Amino acid sequence: MNRLVYVLIPVVLVALAAAGYVYLKGAEAPTAETTVASTTPQTMTGQSIPGGHGPGAGGASVSTMVQQLPAEPLSEDEKESLLFMVEEEKLARDVYNRLAEMYPEVQVFANIARSEQQHVDSVMQLIEKYGLEIDLGQPGEFHNQELQQLYNELVDRGSKSLEEALKVGALIEEKDIVDLKDWLAKVDNEDIKLVYENLMHGSFNHLCAFTRTLKNMLGIDYKPVLLDEETYNSIISSCSMGGPKQ
Repeated sequence: MNRLVYVLIPVVLVALAAAGYVYLKGAEAPTAETTVASTTPQTMTGQSIPGGHGPGAGGASVSTMVQQLPAEPLSEDEKESLLFMVEEEKLARDVYNRLAEMYPEVQVFANIARSEQQHVDSVMQLIEKYGLEIDLGQPGEFHNQELQQLYNELVDRGSKSLEEALKVGALIEEKDIVDLKDWLAKVDNEDIKLVYENLMHGSFNHLCAFTRTLKNMLGIDYKPVLLDEETYNSIISSCSMGGPKQ
């Protein structure tokens, strides 16, 4: 027994040291399959993922669960939401990729851009499941003109400084949370609700990552633009309680 303890102690210490290094580097951002702990704020949706299934619950990925759930009649709101959300997630991915090129030393942009690709894929899975069509085109190109204008404005703003770039990231995640909340009030299909709840959990994670990087690297406390203070503080507080992490 004592011998086992002596063997495990160095392993634990190495693991803790590695975790601290990743934290300081601001490296790995959560993916779309990240499970958010029970401390995740409930004020935005009032519930966890439909049916009590968290991402990856029971060993099944969200993608697998979407495949298993039956296709239900698609309302106009649900159709509109899918076509909008796939471009909004694409906007996040494209903006973060541009910012990663501008600030290659700050890993949070490239890491979260990879996660946003998973978000795009999740919505595209639903679009294909329901027989809808959309050509996502080239990076930085959008059918929705409001998103096109927003993309242009955010890239321009993010190019001014690292501070502005990190604030752009946080603002995008705020917008995702607000929009997903609005769509969740309009959709009924279980597979769509499952994906949207999962995307919202991802946005909680990403908001924490950007605001934490802003604080750690530049000493700046982020002030929410779209979320009310109570909801924002609840999300950020959960970061240090086993919830969203960088």
